[in-house]
Amino acid sequence: MEPVQRVINNIDWITAIIFSSILFMAIAKNLFYNRFLNFIILPFNNKYIFMYNKKDKLLNWFNIFFTIFQLLNFSLFIYLTSNILYNSESELYPVVFSIILGLLFLFLFGKILLQMGGGFVFNNNKIISEFIFKKLSYLNHSSIIMLAANIILAYVLKDSKIVVFVSIFLIVVVNVIGWITIIKNYQKVISSYFFYFILYLCALEIAPIVIIANYLKD
Repeated sequence: MEPVQRVINNIDWITAIIFSSILFMAIAKNLFYNRFLNFIILPFNNKYIFMYNKKDKLLNWFNIFFTIFQLLNFSLFIYLTSNILYNSESELYPVVFSIILGLLFLFLFGKILLQMGGGFVFNNNKIISEFIFKKLSYLNHSSIIMLAANIILAYVLKDSKIVVFVSIFLIVVVNVIGWITIIKNYQKVISSYFFYFILYLCALEIAPIVIIANYLKD
């Protein structure tokens, strides 16, 4: 009988990432319970946007906790998805995850800074701040779907492409709902700066999707 080498991937680091993200969500829920309840139903009810858009906007602990939650789960989801679709798991998997997390962090906050800079140039900081708050709220909400997908892909259906595609579809749906809401609320502003709005979509919204898709493809 010849010995057969069996490779068992250590997922302790994935467990640590998922647990850490859940911890941030739990802290946000306990500290801001009423806000959390309104946030959970965001795709179906705009009450959260109307209640908190004018108050503290971006710089509040609830937003900070959920943005960290989103970055952790978004990075892990990209990592797991690329492994499943292209069977590209590396022995340096924690390092790969860290690189993805760092790039997402730089991209998200770099984009926020560019948007705030644009608001300063065009003297409409208030509108830009509201715009970022709404868009980030929907992205943060879609990270709850990412969390569920990460748990399933890590522990239950480890090679399920169906889970990947269904999760991507739901994430896109949540963010499309957010974009539709934003466009409805800012029709006059968009029409006034239509050319710059198109440039923004191409440079900061569509281009990143293309880059991520090419990364997954390669």
